[in-house]
Amino acid sequence: MNKHIKMSKLGRTFSMAMIGFGLLTSAHAQVGVGTKPVKGAEVFLDGSRKMLDEKWTYWKGPRLKAELPIKWTVVNDPAGSGTVINCFDPAAAGGLYGSADIVTKKEFRDFRAHVEFYITKEGGNSGVYLQNRYEIQVLDGDTTSHGMAAVINETKSPYYAYNGIGKWNSYDILFRAARFKDGKLIEKPLVTLYFNGKKVHTNHAISQVWGGPNSGIDGGNNGGKGITDVPGGLKLQSEGHNVYYRNVWIKPEDLKKPSTDF
Repeated sequence: MNKHIKMSKLGRTFSMAMIGFGLLTSAHAQVGVGTKPVKGAEVFLDGSRKMLDEKWTYWKGPRLKAELPIKWTVVNDPAGSGTVINCFDPAAAGGLYGSADIVTKKEFRDFRAHVEFYITKEGGNSGVYLQNRYEIQVLDGDTTSHGMAAVINETKSPYYAYNGIGKWNSYDILFRAARFKDGKLIEKPLVTLYFNGKKVHTNHAISQVWGGPNSGIDGGNNGGKGITDVPGGLKLQSEGHNVYYRNVWIKPEDLKKPSTDF
């Protein structure tokens, strides 16, 4: 075999390897509305009553007013076929947060998650809580650090990436839990967030739990700064608004290095 043929074959091999690498990279970072579960992920919300009851429960916080079975309802997807879940719960009417939130029965430390939501009216309000602690806000009309897609009270809202009322929106999340040594916090929790396919927060170190004891795990522990070394479920918030959810899936991870960039 002459040298030119050998180099040509080596070049093709290298090119195929790079294409394969690119496919793997894009698959790992695939994000946006309609993204299917990655390998190893479990679907937690498919729009059915059966899955809602099997995989979720009410969070038993200090302000819980709701009783099982879950009063969130199954409604038709306004932008397609099938059904989705409406987070409106009578117990949360008037914005009584913490009174009817639902949380996955499974608990997590590090994880990759995908959540899709649809706000039906101006001012629609809900929230996605990582480990039932750290809120990624769902709030139409608010561009502040308390607003849409903000790591609540810690980052400004990336409102530019919002698809708006009457359209599906998506969060793609990679989360690394806080690390402890001898019972003491040594590394803060980290999160990277894609909002509708746009990377809006990268390796944000979350400083505390916000909102007090009604917000989630550790909210009432040393003003939210007393984070403990226990896992938590993914929580969705009900505040008496008609906000829909679908296509929620989670994959457990084991992130050795302090990075969530993907």
